[in-house]
Amino acid sequence: MTSARVVAHFPAGGPRGSWPAEEAAAERCARGEAARVVMDLERDAFLVVVGEQAGATTNA
Repeated sequence: MTSARVVAHFPAGGPRGSWPAEEAAAERCARGEAARVVMDLERDAFLVVVGEQAGATTNA
């Protein structure tokens, strides 16, 4: 199992129509990294996570 790491975080209350976390994850995916966006409910933020195997869970 590969450990995950958070490479970026964005506040959940961004401007309407703005998806900065998804854009950051897409840029990393375009460079060949497995990146995805997860929600951190405690911080009310979206996190970009890399280095995680599919189906694994993260305690970010």
